[in-house]
Amino acid sequence: MFEFHTPKGSTPLPHVPDDLTLPQFFLDFHHPARPIRPKNTPWLIENSTGRPIAFDELRQRCIGLTNALSLKWNIVEGDVVCLFSPNHIDYPVCIWAIHKLGAIVTPANPGYTADELVHQLSTTKAALILCYADFLPTALAAAKTVGLSEDRVVVIEPSAASPFKGKHETLSKLVAFGSSKPQNYVERKLRPGEAKTKVAFYSFSSGTTGKPKAVIIPHYAFTANVIQTAAHYGITDPSVKKKHMNPGEVSLAVLPFFHIYGLVVTLHYMLFAGLSLVVIPKFDFTEFLESIVKYKITHLFLVPPQIVLLCKHPAVKKYDLSRVKFCVSGAAPMSGDLMSNVRKVLPNASIGQGYGMTETCTTISLMGGQQAMGTPGCAGQLIPGVVARVMRPDGSLCKEGETGELVVTGPSMALGYLNNEKATQETFVDGWVHTGDEVVIRNSEIFVVDRLKEIIKVKGFQVAPAELEGHLLLHPAVADACVVGIPDDYSGEIPLAFVVLNVEALKRVTGNPSEGEKIKAALVKHVSDNKIAYKRLAGGVVYIDAIPKNPSGKILRRILRDKAKFEHGAQRAKL
Repeated sequence: MFEFHTPKGSTPLPHVPDDLTLPQFFLDFHHPARPIRPKNTPWLIENSTGRPIAFDELRQRCIGLTNALSLKWNIVEGDVVCLFSPNHIDYPVCIWAIHKLGAIVTPANPGYTADELVHQLSTTKAALILCYADFLPTALAAAKTVGLSEDRVVVIEPSAASPFKGKHETLSKLVAFGSSKPQNYVERKLRPGEAKTKVAFYSFSSGTTGKPKAVIIPHYAFTANVIQTAAHYGITDPSVKKKHMNPGEVSLAVLPFFHIYGLVVTLHYMLFAGLSLVVIPKFDFTEFLESIVKYKITHLFLVPPQIVLLCKHPAVKKYDLSRVKFCVSGAAPMSGDLMSNVRKVLPNASIGQGYGMTETCTTISLMGGQQAMGTPGCAGQLIPGVVARVMRPDGSLCKEGETGELVVTGPSMALGYLNNEKATQETFVDGWVHTGDEVVIRNSEIFVVDRLKEIIKVKGFQVAPAELEGHLLLHPAVADACVVGIPDDYSGEIPLAFVVLNVEALKRVTGNPSEGEKIKAALVKHVSDNKIAYKRLAGGVVYIDAIPKNPSGKILRRILRDKAKFEHGAQRAKL
């Protein structure tokens, strides 16, 4: 059989404990792959104030919140708590406190509309919402729709300097309350092997059709991926002389923790590796540059739109970025040209890419542990423990250098989709995850050729075309619709809608260009009024006589995607 593994000579995958929850693994256990953090090195740093948070404070806040969740709402085994917040120094505290009770975390994008949050709350049957103060109205509206009382919405204050004034419980008050009371809970202990099935997260992934799906991630998968990444970089391997990361260095947490990339790699892996993490709630490019300088940032985990800004924004020249020694881009492909350009901006940094999915609990491949620079156009080397196949449409396996769908297995695979057996059977087959990406593998390096699935990736976020098509069909002027992604230098891809007008609308626009533009604007607004920003039709609307479909009625999306890319390329060539 043609299977691909991590390169020969790489650090082998160490033992992955199968009887620990995430907080036990991080707070109570020392794994041999984990380096010793220097004394007085904070775990987290609040970007706005510079306040350092050490291990003892993190652990105590976690215990206090766990006790409060037990006392106030009797959160118990199997309950689901929604974390509706941008990055915050208490984000890991919330996660670990929930896990200590045997409950499940479902991280939600704080940019969601109320309807989008309702979908997540109802799918997971969440019993409580921990909500960042700025997004309280959305959380309350969604909670009301799903039947959660207002007292089950807890406010996370932006910082200690910004106390919340209102009737809702706040996280800081809960921590103090729980810390002042006798322990009311028994921490969940796992039997040997139980971590492989004990659910830690319902993390949402758009997949290819319909609304986002809840990916079931167990504790074992999560800790395994952290250990896999540590082994890949050899952070405790004495044979690795020049390490990409060392305890005491400083990383910038600018990628959102609600996204699997930010949750696993930026937050948990960086803490495991012994780095201090400067936590930024919201990405603002100038503030981002200022933080790099102010906190002497050495490590950056980014997405291509942020790389584009580093290469093109005029403000970059005003800042000294020479301390940055490591920069990895993920969530969407970064071109070789872009990699070359950012190398000029970060002259002392090793630069490369990574590849992963929510369904694989993140990382499948990363820039090599001992590579000074990643191979241009490459999504990285397979990390320890991952086994990959490249499959033809007929199910046969490709040899090295041949093109087919990437199918992977390893210790970090998710368990499937919550309450969606059909989608689970399509993606998770006998322990293997079908990624939907067309790739070539050479020398254990993955080169992504095309996306077989229909998903659109906007700034690293997944957009399911069917979700937008379904919404467009609600508009009275639309008879049929197809949404595709078109290339965009900043966002990677942006959605464009091909629309078939109904008879009445077609009469209005025939011979009347201004009416046609008016309807296009109305359709764009129809989406933007009801969807999060990255799902909006930034590529615009194109009228078409008919949507191409096969005999069974399935949209032949690739035809329109190719048409859009061709016309988009021709348009750019004229500029």
